[in-house]
Amino acid sequence: MALIPATDTNFEQLLADNELVLVKYYADWCGNCKLIAPKVRRLSDDENYSRVAFVDVNAEESPNARKMAGVDNLPFFAAFKKGELVGGSAASKIDFVQALVDEKLLS
Repeated sequence: MALIPATDTNFEQLLADNELVLVKYYADWCGNCKLIAPKVRRLSDDENYSRVAFVDVNAEESPNARKMAGVDNLPFFAAFKKGELVGGSAASKIDFVQALVDEKLLS
């Protein structure tokens, strides 16, 4: 599944429409965000994660979506299950992101 771009306008609807959601919060100026982006894209294409909606949010342009996850650094990843935040942290390693999905969304 491709990454779904989201803003404050459609973020809550995306959470309501998808049971399992992984959100990547980024900023255009963030070097680590740019480095991890292709790895997250590959993860979103992995058939093992086909039940998970992978969502991209520009943290600077979507303050309400950012607040819903308590974003304090970038890149930041948040796992939402049935619209509720179940885990999240700033991270720049794909191993952390994969573990977040496996443990918080698919377990």
